[in-house]
Amino acid sequence: MYNAEPEAAPAQAAAAPALVRTVLFDFDGVLIHGDAFGLFVRERYARSPLRKLLAALALPWLLLRLLFGRWWLLRSLVHLALAGLDERRYARAAQAFAAALVRQPRRFNRDALQALRRHQAAGDRVIVVTGCEEVLVRGIFDELGLEGLEILASRLGPGWSGMRVRRHNFGPAKLRRLAEHGVDGWALAYSDSVHDLPMLKAAGEAVLVNGTPALCKRLEKKLGRAVTRVSWY
Repeated sequence: MYNAEPEAAPAQAAAAPALVRTVLFDFDGVLIHGDAFGLFVRERYARSPLRKLLAALALPWLLLRLLFGRWWLLRSLVHLALAGLDERRYARAAQAFAAALVRQPRRFNRDALQALRRHQAAGDRVIVVTGCEEVLVRGIFDELGLEGLEILASRLGPGWSGMRVRRHNFGPAKLRRLAEHGVDGWALAYSDSVHDLPMLKAAGEAVLVNGTPALCKRLEKKLGRAVTRVSWY
């Protein structure tokens, strides 16, 4: 199924619900163009020559981590970027970055944000389920003036050298987080990634945002049913 109109929500989303529906939104690549936490980490390196030097000195160790998978390399780079930050200092840095990011209007998917607001106006229960870090994503929504959202996100925690990844809300982990939150069914799920297959498979209607025909075909093959495609910018 293909929807060429960016303003149009999926047919099921337009129907007036008799009961409160649960609607899930991914964040990165759906509500925002790109990876918000990745942008934050890159800025940390860009603003600090010392962090760049630390990363260069740690290159042999980083290459060793890469042998275990790309995620372990990225995790180590995140820990280096957050070295020296306690919870309070991290929260200040994340809030400042959120405020700066929101001042870049082209950074956000206007049509997706409008769809989210329409769901809120219709009385739907809207939950953002994201791999982005919780403090950062909450700061972004606060800056956007979006209230009443439930947010299930990745989490950091303090360590001996600074803030560290404690929970990565990604792929199948999103289902576990939803279950812990008491959510056992949802009418719609919006995503741009095949990594959200578990979340999309459990949805009454799976919505692929700005997906290529090849990605749509791949996702439909894995789901065993059609998805709704929307082009939103």
